[in-house]
Amino acid sequence: MTTTTWRRPDQDGSATDRTHGHTDSTTYQRPNLTVREIEVLISWFRCDSKPAVAASMFLSLGTVNTHLTRIRQKYAAVGRPAPTKASLVARALQDGLIDIDEL
Repeated sequence: MTTTTWRRPDQDGSATDRTHGHTDSTTYQRPNLTVREIEVLISWFRCDSKPAVAASMFLSLGTVNTHLTRIRQKYAAVGRPAPTKASLVARALQDGLIDIDEL
């Protein structure tokens, strides 16, 4: 599995901790999610349920569940487990897949 290292940037390009204002040297191994996995993930964040995601994306519920399972496996494989929806939201925010204003 291919991973990329990502460092949380500020708007000016520096990496700082947004809550404490000091330089943050934390780096994250970012899993190599497919475009479709990202689409399903973001859709799930915005919908009330997995069946709603399936209907809106013209997928079966099983396909939605498979994508979410693979996303979780990929995060776990890089040492960033995300067993809950809330933890997946946190990972997506850390990785720049979604902005807090989009939730």
